[in-house]
Order: sequence, then structure tokens, then C-alpha cells
Amino acid sequence: MRHAKAELLAPGQRDYDRPLASRGRQDAARMGKALRAMKIFPEEIRWDKSLYAAAGDAWLAALRKLEAKIDVVAVVAHTPGIEDAAALVVGASTGFIDCPTAGIIAIEADPPSWKGLEPGAGALRWFLRPKLLEALE
Repeated sequence: MRHAKAELLAPGQRDYDRPLASRGRQDAARMGKALRAMKIFPEEIRWDKSLYAAAGDAWLAALRKLEAKIDVVAVVAHTPGIEDAAALVVGASTGFIDCPTAGIIAIEADPPSWKGLEPGAGALRWFLRPKLLEALE
């Protein structure tokens, strides 16, 4: 999931510290309701600031470190890293996925373990945009 829309960067403010804009809070709530309806719930939250502006291959390396007992992962990240990582896992070229703020990309992969996750090992299952859900309300 790409993070929801944030406020514009204020002078002297770090990008990482920007709060969500009003639209971002609405979209985050909308997407959360959709995930709840699909019975997708994160049980544990891990923060890794090193991945904030990381490229797709760094995300793949981080996923490879997950314990084998974990079978579902939700990643909330910044662009272009989240788009690059998704494209890498599904074996697509950079730029294949254009994820709007608060967009969710669902990928299914079945490696023997996370350590075995290689580029192209996943398949794009679905892609959900906040404006689509808004239009359906």
C-alpha cells in the first residue's frame, strides 16, 4: 500500500514528518474499511526507516528476511519504492505499476520460503484505488 496523501512539505520539515492531508485521512479510512471487509488484518506492525526511500531490490531483500511462519505481509511505503518493489516481484518493468496515494497492490507468491522470493515469483492479484471505492459509495 502506498501511504495516503500527505500535506505539502513545510519549510524546514522532513518529508518523513509530513502529516496526512484531509483527503489522505479519508482515503486511509476508506481503504482500511475495504481491507476489513476482505478480512485482511495486520497482526504485528514493524517499522523500518531504512526502507523509507529505498529502491525495489531493498524491499525484496527485506522480505527475504521474514520468518517462514509469516504467510501474509502488508507493506505500507513511499513511492517510487513501493511501485518498483511490486513490479520487481511480479517480473514487470519499472513503471509498470502506477500506484496512487492510498492505493493497494495485492500480489500472490508461493516461494518455498521468504528466503526464496525472487524477481518474477509473484502474480498481481488485484489493485485497488481509493477513487474507485469512492465512486462505488
